[in-house]
Amino acid sequence: MKHYRKELWFETSKRREFINITRFVEQAIAESTIQEGLILINAMHITASVFINDDESGLHNDFEHFLERIAPEKPHQQYQHNGYEDNADAHIKRQLFGREVVCAITEGKLDFGPWEQIFYGEFDGKRRKRVLIKVIGE
Repeated sequence: MKHYRKELWFETSKRREFINITRFVEQAIAESTIQEGLILINAMHITASVFINDDESGLHNDFEHFLERIAPEKPHQQYQHNGYEDNADAHIKRQLFGREVVCAITEGKLDFGPWEQIFYGEFDGKRRKRVLIKVIGE
């Protein structure tokens, strides 16, 4: 069985962002030359997420409003975690959106539904963070 590993690095300009990384994942599959297998894409930081959904700005705004209702950033003192850092809300948001996705690769392509896209969700940005891509198969 073949395998391929690649890292993507991001440094967002805002504290929270959703970045469509589908093209980077497709590029990694092409680089791997794997035609049939699985791909794991996971955030390597505990305040970031990788998830699959539609690339629609209204939906992304809905995500943002939902997350702020469930785990608002401020006031910082509402969280016991916030002492040295002020990112407890980002940890909670990551739990809601998940750490990783695993996708099928068929005939060298992501085996996706019509609107599915892969996103990096940043909840405590403005610093360098990475995403791991691991492709396995034949």
